Amino acid sequence: MAKSSEAFVDAGGRSVRISSPERVIYEATDRTPEVTKLMVAQFFADVGDGLMRALRGRPTAMERWPSGVRPGMRLATGPGDRSADAFYQKRVPKGAPDYLETVQITFPSGRTADEVCPTEIAVPVWCAQMGTLTFHPWPVRRADVDRPDELRIDLDPQPGTTFADVRRVAAVARELLAELGLVGYPKTSGNRGVHIYVRIEPRWEFTDVRHAAIGLGRELARRDAGTTVEWWKEERGERVFVDYNQNNRDRTIASAYSLRPLPGAPVSTPLTWAELADLADPREFTLFTVPERLADGDPWAGIDDQAFSLDPLLELWETLPGGELNFPPDYPKMPGEPPRVQPSRKNADNWEADGVTPKPPA
Repeated sequence: MAKSSEAFVDAGGRSVRISSPERVIYEATDRTPEVTKLMVAQFFADVGDGLMRALRGRPTAMERWPSGVRPGMRLATGPGDRSADAFYQKRVPKGAPDYLETVQITFPSGRTADEVCPTEIAVPVWCAQMGTLTFHPWPVRRADVDRPDELRIDLDPQPGTTFADVRRVAAVARELLAELGLVGYPKTSGNRGVHIYVRIEPRWEFTDVRHAAIGLGRELARRDAGTTVEWWKEERGERVFVDYNQNNRDRTIASAYSLRPLPGAPVSTPLTWAELADLADPREFTLFTVPERLADGDPWAGIDDQAFSLDPLLELWETLPGGELNFPPDYPKMPGEPPRVQPSRKNADNWEADGVTPKPPA
């Protein structure tokens, strides 16, 4: 039997073996050449400082595309989805190198898992060997996996909106954060959205951080009519959705310097606020263009210099009307949560005038 091909990537002084290095992960487009497995691994090594700033010491799930990205390929929707081409790996796979460290986390169900906890750049490079394109770190550090140190503001454009709409809402968010004494760091999502990260003191629970995101989203919607925190898609309209539920336990966002499984090998790319204001097309940030940006410095180099209080945002949560909002459908029923009934499917005869409170049985 012929020996399979291999290559090696220098990752912080470690030599990481890459099998089948010539395998095509991204096909060529009219904007970019094809991308091989070796190129993915080398990319993670090349953006190592920025990538480790996003991952270091955090429980991290891997989004694995072992056969590459092709039209029609699909990411698994759950553990039982066996026909998918790609999947999330939340537990450390067998055969992990001895330098890979782990940390135990607890899911909303109460189950636990040992997840990858990157401590050096060789770990993400090894993850590339396993077909990983996107890293999904928790907003916690291994020292306290129940107290987030990040607020993540996910600005998700809905159908009928443009990237210009997302830029506008991001600018309003920046102004609001500044008024409250907080500093946000923006990045592209790698697709059409924008993420804003705020480092926070690790003394609140996940529910507090989620409530802070709701408070911020409601104030954004008050200032900009093109913004919404409506959970049900049919109520969002052509607005930018502030996805507050991304701050729940076991909810993660693609990290800075992650690749995304879209044509052209786009990258979730940190920006300065000035860059974001002038950005017309986030697709310009790819595996081919991002390493050169880092040669001039990482826009997020100072993100760990300060940790902020959530109190100003929690005050918005307490004072703005609206109360608790829906959790994701895979979550257990949570205290104070509205009924999980799509608004268009409600029978008005079964609800009080507020449309939220069920009428008691006759």
